[in-house]
Amino acid sequence: MAFRNPSLSSLLIGLLSLLLPLQYSTTTAAVGIRLGVIRKPSPDVPIFREAPAFRNGDACGSDKIHISMTLDSNYLRGTMAAVLSILQHSTCPENLEFHFLWARFEPDVFSSIKSTFPYLNFNAYHFDSHRVRGKISKSIRQALDQPLNYARIYLGDIIPAEVKRLIYLDSDLVVVDDVAKLWDVELENKVLAAPEYCHANFTKYFTGVFWSDPTMAETFKGRRPCYFNTGVMVVDVEKWREGSYTSKMEEWMVVQKQKRIYHLGSLPPFLLVLAGDIKGVDHRWNQHGLGGDNLEGKCRSLHPGPVSLLHWSGKGKPWLRLDSRKPCIVDHLWAPYDLYRSSTHSLEEY
Repeated sequence: MAFRNPSLSSLLIGLLSLLLPLQYSTTTAAVGIRLGVIRKPSPDVPIFREAPAFRNGDACGSDKIHISMTLDSNYLRGTMAAVLSILQHSTCPENLEFHFLWARFEPDVFSSIKSTFPYLNFNAYHFDSHRVRGKISKSIRQALDQPLNYARIYLGDIIPAEVKRLIYLDSDLVVVDDVAKLWDVELENKVLAAPEYCHANFTKYFTGVFWSDPTMAETFKGRRPCYFNTGVMVVDVEKWREGSYTSKMEEWMVVQKQKRIYHLGSLPPFLLVLAGDIKGVDHRWNQHGLGGDNLEGKCRSLHPGPVSLLHWSGKGKPWLRLDSRKPCIVDHLWAPYDLYRSSTHSLEEY
């Protein structure tokens, strides 16, 4: 695992952050050194079993598949399950390269990733939460207001320039198909590909203030906007940079602070800039909403049709419902990928 940053000053900061665990780098990307010591996780970080090593099939070449996810202690259990599911169903797991984005330096989180997946090819990059400070408006669910939830808007600035294309995935999902199939989606000159849901009531994602403003109401003129979920996206990072999509979304975030034109965190800026101008992907690649709505998180069943990815978007998370002994039926589809080692189990083993 490598922390990356091109500047020497950032390297020195990163070295200090390892020597003094209470401090951390404040640069945009993390620092270019290797972590060789496995630290014992703190009580706040769950303990995980080591995952098996997954090897390439005979027909694998050397082409990399780049996957980006956020990383923090609150969703670490979900991240571990997601990574395991991706590796387990991949024909060429050694060709996968993970790019984790973090906002708060948590050494135990990084050491947990390395001890659970000793062979995982991954890099970690710092997302500077100051970039969105003053741009985040209170949404209908507190988890949506966290700065790291907005890191996906800044992928073009954080991920190294040599990465031209990547898959962005949320931490509350599992992949049950070969992720290479999603990677191979033809973008057809679009900056982003994702499953679209054109049957959804698109107007509900924005307030009356937005639709009553004659200028803002013209935002989607010439487009056929459809809802898409930003937890599963294939992104042409090079085209994203060239088109200044980060700046375009930031402009809408500024408007939101002034006029309150939406309620759902980092999703609406994506819809405002890109809805109706993305490449649609088969719905099998995002069976979303399994966490219920954003207020109550009630149980939901699977949508009809084939499934390649299960996504617990919404308030309810499978690990919390399983631990509470009040799981939904779909949560049992997540459980086989759970690497969490309970404290009781841990004591019995040691």
